[in-house]
Amino acid sequence: MSQPTPNEISQLLVAWGGGDESALDRLMPLVYGELRRLAHRYMSQERPGHTLQTTALVNEAYLRLVKWREARWQNRAHFFAVSAQMMRRILVDFARDKQSLKRGGHALEVSLSQVSDFTVERDADLVALDEALTALAEVDRRKSKVVEMRFFGGLSVKEVAEVLKVSEETVLRDWRLAKVWLLRELDKSVTSDE
Repeated sequence: MSQPTPNEISQLLVAWGGGDESALDRLMPLVYGELRRLAHRYMSQERPGHTLQTTALVNEAYLRLVKWREARWQNRAHFFAVSAQMMRRILVDFARDKQSLKRGGHALEVSLSQVSDFTVERDADLVALDEALTALAEVDRRKSKVVEMRFFGGLSVKEVAEVLKVSEETVLRDWRLAKVWLLRELDKSVTSDE
């Protein structure tokens, strides 16, 4: 099967957003591989042995995406930007749930041999990054979106510019400034925890 063009995917997204349910059936096989790569990118940043697997992350994102019946998709890049955001939310929710378990919520009986499986450092990192991105969004929503699409979604500068309807130079400038801002925020959270 040949690789679908971005235009083909965009046309199916527009049709689906317009209420054509059959467009979703034709779309999913075309975007599944890219969604899986996106999920794999997220999962590769997680700790080894994470209980949520790539396929489960793709499936959960898919279930959330199909509920967006009234979505007005701009194009392929917009779809993958939203998909990246959904996957990030799923992982952050998962990490927060695990942290609540650590603090005693929903207490489980665990043997000493299983204790090493409940490492929460990576979960705490993900939650801290999410909190920093949320704080950045309050200051500058566009910069937060640029980070989300570039870092989490793996979108190119050109694709981010298309989604946000800004120039590529603006995306690059936002990307640089946002990274500095986030590093400063994350450094503050590390020093305040010590």
